[in-house]
Amino acid sequence: MGRKVALVFTTMVIVLGATLGTAAHGAHGSAKGLFWFLTFARGITGIGVGGEYPASSTSASEAANEQMLSKRGPVFIMVTNFVLSFGGPLACSVFLIVLSIAGENHLQTVWRVCFGVGIVLPLTVLVFRLRMLSSRLYRKGAIKKSVPYHLVFKRYWRSLIGTCGAWFLYDFVTFPNGVFSGTIISSVIHNNDIKKTAEWQLLLSSIALPGVFIGALLCNPLGRRNTMILGFSGYLIFGLIIGLAYERITKIVPLFVVFYGLMQSSGNLGPGDMLGLVSAESYATPIRGTCYGLSAAVGKAGAAIGTQAFTPIQNHLGKRWTFIIAAICGIIGILVTYLFVPDMTGVDLAEEDARFMEYLENNGWEGRVGEDED
Repeated sequence: MGRKVALVFTTMVIVLGATLGTAAHGAHGSAKGLFWFLTFARGITGIGVGGEYPASSTSASEAANEQMLSKRGPVFIMVTNFVLSFGGPLACSVFLIVLSIAGENHLQTVWRVCFGVGIVLPLTVLVFRLRMLSSRLYRKGAIKKSVPYHLVFKRYWRSLIGTCGAWFLYDFVTFPNGVFSGTIISSVIHNNDIKKTAEWQLLLSSIALPGVFIGALLCNPLGRRNTMILGFSGYLIFGLIIGLAYERITKIVPLFVVFYGLMQSSGNLGPGDMLGLVSAESYATPIRGTCYGLSAAVGKAGAAIGTQAFTPIQNHLGKRWTFIIAAICGIIGILVTYLFVPDMTGVDLAEEDARFMEYLENNGWEGRVGEDED
């Protein structure tokens, strides 16, 4: 399809899903019907968001490589994970503003307005995407037919284990902690006040945000791989602190939220910032989107498994074990990153493209490379 077509298509899918979610309604006012309508609508939104990962990130890495090679890492992080991480405090802020205006007696109005805001943002981006050009790297190196996948996996199997495995571990931890953060906080503060819970969530997501900037600052001098190891180490340290001292630390709500936020911030600093970057840098342009998409898909499998496992873990092992398991994932993440993730800090993506094309020629592949831009 190409970068531009993929970006425009995924944006339109997100807008469609958000619109359906805003207008969701159960037959004859049925709450069950509303739930399934929302499930369908959010599923469509999820498909669009899933398509965004490889399409937007690979485009961002290629554009940054062409315009500012020495600052490719920090620029990539600021236009990807920073925007993603900023969505947390932004969403909480929008919710609190709308809730304060509408009141707790009009929660249906609150969630519909919040969903509606989710239509405006992608529509704004769509205007620019309709006018964009694919990167020079992609126009020069795209392989649209007869992609030699067996040769791709033969060359990049080690990198795929690294990016897929690390992404699985990261999403296994961060997604359930994001989805259930409100539940976790409300269980600690012993207060069913939805506004108070949202305020603590806003603080939590705000504490997690500085990790994005620290990762952007460290990714060049420290290197991609070492920065990711540092972030997974934060899961190990803060996960163990919270998990082993859970009963005592939860008695002091601000202290619990700070340590919880620092664990989330470590995730942003390391795998949150670096996974998209290394998944975009580790593979040649012709197969960058495919390998990135595969890595992200394995990550989302980790997110689904982690989300499903979260409640059973709490019920059968205790609430502290959700944090201890995060620490265990941190240890495994360190090992996977050290053994399998390549460090492409400062390497021109065009150099890897040239090596990849030489590799294909040496293995007898003959095919058409490049695309014509309309």
